[in-house]
Amino acid sequence: MADGPEFILGEFRRRLDDRYRLSIPMELLDPLLGGTTECILSKERPGCLSLWPTASYQAKHEQGLALVSGKMRAGKLEGRLAEVQLLGRLLSTRDFPVTLAGRGRLVIPEGFREFLRVEPGGDVTIIGAAVCVEIWNPANWLQYLDRRMPSFRRLFDRLSG
Repeated sequence: MADGPEFILGEFRRRLDDRYRLSIPMELLDPLLGGTTECILSKERPGCLSLWPTASYQAKHEQGLALVSGKMRAGKLEGRLAEVQLLGRLLSTRDFPVTLAGRGRLVIPEGFREFLRVEPGGDVTIIGAAVCVEIWNPANWLQYLDRRMPSFRRLFDRLSG
């Protein structure tokens, strides 16, 4: 049986410095980056940013855009202009290519800082989310865990069984 992709797992507490810089733990970066320093930073849910491998993220992103563009050209989105505009607005601000500096240091760009809702000097929780690395506002992370942890066993059994 062939080995699958390495899961990215772990939970770490870090602090943003006064320039919105953050060191991502190497335990999470090695499986995420695969030897490169470039990845995609994405707005996922309020108080949470995600780091994705560039190649896989861009491939899925471009595939989805091609499908939507094809539907538009074929006239299948007639009467749905508001939805297309909403998609465009969200696409315009959702992700940003970033390069990590030495020791896995990330500078969180403007626009993403507000979405994360953590001030300079504040703590963040960094989570390995199997296929990406997530940066959470700690309060949002605890709320998320409160909602999701009770269903952990069912989810694990469903995915592993």
